[in-house]
Amino acid sequence: MRPFLPSSENIAQRIVTRVMTLPENEVVGQLRQVLGEFHNRHDGIEEFFLDRLSRVKYHLDGEAQPSRERQMLIGSYFSHEYSPESAALFNPSIVPHPDQSGLPGGSLRFLLSLRATGEGHISSVVFRTGVVSAQHRITITPPEPLLTEPQRVPDLRYEKKLFGRKLQEAGVQDESCRRVLDRLPEQFTLEHLRRVLLGVRQQPDPADATAEHAARGILLLAESNYEVNFTPGSRPSQRVLFPTSPSQSNGIEDARFVRFQNDDGSFTYYATYTAYDGKITLPQLLETPDFLYFNFSTLNGPAVQNKGMALFPRKVNGQYAMLSRQDDENLLLMFSDNVRFWQTPTLLLSPAQPWEFFKIGNCGSPIETEAGWLVLSHGVGAMRKYCLGAFLLDLNDPTRVLGRLREPMLSPNETERDGYVPNVVYTCGALLHGRELVIPYAMSDYATSFATVPLDDLLAAME
Repeated sequence: MRPFLPSSENIAQRIVTRVMTLPENEVVGQLRQVLGEFHNRHDGIEEFFLDRLSRVKYHLDGEAQPSRERQMLIGSYFSHEYSPESAALFNPSIVPHPDQSGLPGGSLRFLLSLRATGEGHISSVVFRTGVVSAQHRITITPPEPLLTEPQRVPDLRYEKKLFGRKLQEAGVQDESCRRVLDRLPEQFTLEHLRRVLLGVRQQPDPADATAEHAARGILLLAESNYEVNFTPGSRPSQRVLFPTSPSQSNGIEDARFVRFQNDDGSFTYYATYTAYDGKITLPQLLETPDFLYFNFSTLNGPAVQNKGMALFPRKVNGQYAMLSRQDDENLLLMFSDNVRFWQTPTLLLSPAQPWEFFKIGNCGSPIETEAGWLVLSHGVGAMRKYCLGAFLLDLNDPTRVLGRLREPMLSPNETERDGYVPNVVYTCGALLHGRELVIPYAMSDYATSFATVPLDDLLAAME
């Protein structure tokens, strides 16, 4: 269940007016019909309707005091069901589940993230759970039929120093930005920022014609950095991360999740993803300790371009390490002291074989093995056919390529060729279970399957 708005404020005003003119007994009857049809499909539907009314309350006559039933009925006209997986469920990544209790010996519980696409080609992130047995048998837990969105964390506080650095890296920092920052405390909320921006806009500097552009950039940055929480009792397959910020309004695409080991030995789950607003794609970052709380933040720096950034699962020589593809052709590697700022990439690999002549990219975060960092790749060849490959990097110096598959590891077969985007196999991350590599992969951008391969066989096939 999602918010729904008509195409103009005038239409919204007329909808509210029409409901307000109904006799009270008809209001009760209409609401009973709506609840009878949808109450069992969604938890907290009445509260959802009341919240929707609060978002359009300004259309009410200032003296109007509608009954609770009328408020809910108005809210129902500004709500709808949305099926996020109706068009496709693809481009998976896989990580160990935070909860490994109650499993048979040698088994591993995993959490699978998937790109779901629905009406309007809007992409969101959904989840599944499953288990890999000691014999490498993969079982998926049946998903819940209905999903819920998280609640935004209210009054999120921004650090002015970090915010200013992000503005500078984004090329938005100018005199008007400095005027805004000077009026903000060291920690501020989005509401505080809006008030300061309003004050600055009401007293523009005649000599500064870029003030309005800067104000929009400041607000866009703030709205693109936010936090959300799911209800603790919800199951992973009930949770959906639907695009809500301006930069991701048309999609949260291709999340590459990785279980990252911190310096103190604890773990944080990160995911790089592509935010798409209908015109521009931007790499951004997700962070979660438990898949209930999520922090969305922008990635900054001149190296934050294109798609397919993938974070290493730990620091390398004291620095964060990231694979990327700035030029839509080659694979690059970069290092940083801050996971949200990336400066200077260096070339790592270029297309070498016919099946990857068009371009290559990573297929998720590197996997640490005793032989080196194992990286799954994708290559695009003739007729825009996507295949999966792999290569190996030195553990201590990942700029050194130790081995590479000459032939594809996985190509679309006859049952996988047809789909929304034909002739494609693709993954956003694999998992090593003992000596077996478990690879969830998308088939032609419409559905997801699994492949497994012995690690030793894969390493032996590299040149």
